[in-house]
Parts: sequence; structure tokens; C-alpha cells
Amino acid sequence: MTKLAEESVYIETTIPSLYTGRPSPRIVEAARQQLTREWWDKERLSYRLVTSQTVHDECAKGEPEMAQRRVQMLSGIPLLHLSDPVAEIAKELLARQIIPTKAADDAIHIAVASVHGIGYLLTWNCKHLANPRIWWPVSKIISRFGYTPSVICTPEDLIGDED
Repeated sequence: MTKLAEESVYIETTIPSLYTGRPSPRIVEAARQQLTREWWDKERLSYRLVTSQTVHDECAKGEPEMAQRRVQMLSGIPLLHLSDPVAEIAKELLARQIIPTKAADDAIHIAVASVHGIGYLLTWNCKHLANPRIWWPVSKIISRFGYTPSVICTPEDLIGDED
């Protein structure tokens, strides 16, 4: 089993999307934007940030100006290699329908973070990623491949105490 580097954080697509997005009129989304900005501005320097080409590709889609902001935010963050073990784990997560086929990139995020021993996968995707109902099946598959699953969490989970 790989050991996790607890001080490392995989930045998933929703982080730059919420950080750079226009202010949302929806209360929950506005709160998530604020928490994302707070984490990015105050907490990220405490961690070694990484991401993947998959995140870059997702961030580059959509309205050109907003896509440019998202991609620029990721500038300088090292990309993790999308290796054969990453592909195998992602395929297994999809084959067992833990992650739906329409969300195949989410399976890649889980796999790449775990294969590279990243402590945290940071996301606001609470449907397919930061979802406690999928934690056990995901962790069993990753463990079966000989890796330790990354902790999947939101920026709110990683904001330090003010006390």
C-alpha cells in the first residue's frame, strides 16, 4: 500500500470553477464560492498542490474568458501522470457503477489522486466524489489494487481553526 502524503492536495475542477466564477445568486453556491476563496487564499500554502491533465481539459471548456481564468489559476501546479494503474482503477470504478459512465472523469480524479499517494482530493462535487455513500466501495477497489484512497473532501473540511 502506498502511504499518503497528508500535506498534499489534488485540485479537482470544481475548485477553480467556483473560485473564478461570477458571484452566484444561489445561497449554497455563493457560500461554496466564499469557502473556496477562503481556502485558496489562506490555506493552500500549507499544502503541496497537484492536479491532472483531466482537470486542465475540463477547466478549458466553456466560455473562453472563464475557461482562461480557470486554466490560469492552475498555472504552475504540477500535473500527475495518468498511468496504467490509474486507468485500471478508473475502469473498475465505472464497471462496478460506483461512478456513472457519464462522470468518467470523476473516476479518473479518484484514481490518479490515490495512485500518486495524495492525501486529499479537494472538490465540491458532492454527487460523485465527496459523497460518503460511495466511500466504502471506492476505498475497497483502491485497496484491492494496492493503494490507499485519498480523503475526498471540500474546502470547508480543510479550513483551519481560527482558535
